[in-house]
Amino acid sequence: MNAFDDRFLTRNGLAARQLAVLLLNHEPDTRLPRVRDYAEELGCGNGTVQAALQLLEESGAIKTTARGHLGTFLAHSDRSILWRLSGLGTLLAAMPLPYSRRYEGLATGLRGAFEEAGAPFAITFMRGAGARTAALLEGKVDLVVLSRFAADELIAEHPVELVAELGPATYVGAHGMLLRHGVDLDAPGLRVAVDHASEDLRMLVDLVFAGRPDVQRVEASYMQLPDLFAREEVDATVWNLDEVQDRLGFGVDVLPLGDEVTRELSLRNSSAAVIGRTEGAKSLAAVRDSLDLSLITSLQREVIEGTRLPSY
Repeated sequence: MNAFDDRFLTRNGLAARQLAVLLLNHEPDTRLPRVRDYAEELGCGNGTVQAALQLLEESGAIKTTARGHLGTFLAHSDRSILWRLSGLGTLLAAMPLPYSRRYEGLATGLRGAFEEAGAPFAITFMRGAGARTAALLEGKVDLVVLSRFAADELIAEHPVELVAELGPATYVGAHGMLLRHGVDLDAPGLRVAVDHASEDLRMLVDLVFAGRPDVQRVEASYMQLPDLFAREEVDATVWNLDEVQDRLGFGVDVLPLGDEVTRELSLRNSSAAVIGRTEGAKSLAAVRDSLDLSLITSLQREVIEGTRLPSY
């Protein structure tokens, strides 16, 4: 370990690392809190805070300027150095499997935005919002990507909170009803495929077939759908149309969802959301303030349009 790193293991250095987390949320040319305010927040003395700020300046992480009675302003910050010194480490995000160009674009956009923010970032792919959320709650990942629809349900039930929402058509283009050709949707005993690993699909099936106790639910994944329909083992389902595009045969009709379902879900189920553990409040704030959401969506759009190769 070199001498530079050794200084960040002292009391002043540990305070500098804590300050690095806080300074990730400050934009250049903004006034910094007073030294005594930082001291109170960190539980240390004013001298320790002053020494910590000096360490950060010497490391090239920040440059400050004093403006008399106006206080001290952040003139410049290097987010990559601040992030490294903060000890937040590499952020691991869990995403759906990249089976569609939309998800490939989303992964590409997230990686690009985190790199732009100077935050080390990696992606792992997991099928099912429930599995991804379990990994988040167990501390195996730092962030989870899912629909705003599923995020709202999970936020209400678990100690997680919203980090970012990306807007309509960033998670899925649309959901639709898949019906085997020639089958009467109102026929008793209708066999409906449902993927319980997906919060969105499970809840959508519940909404669409509410009041139908005769419906038989058949556990299935999107990979099985073409064969299940071809073998006439399922009659219908509600599914993400991005997943089944160009994979279903002529024997399956695609129908729009009812107006009452569409009105409730048109924005929430198509919008991508990023959630994190509430206990990591400081790191969440750093992520929330550093991400350029417009960069994520523009890179995603380029991948969907075929003008950019996916990179994640």
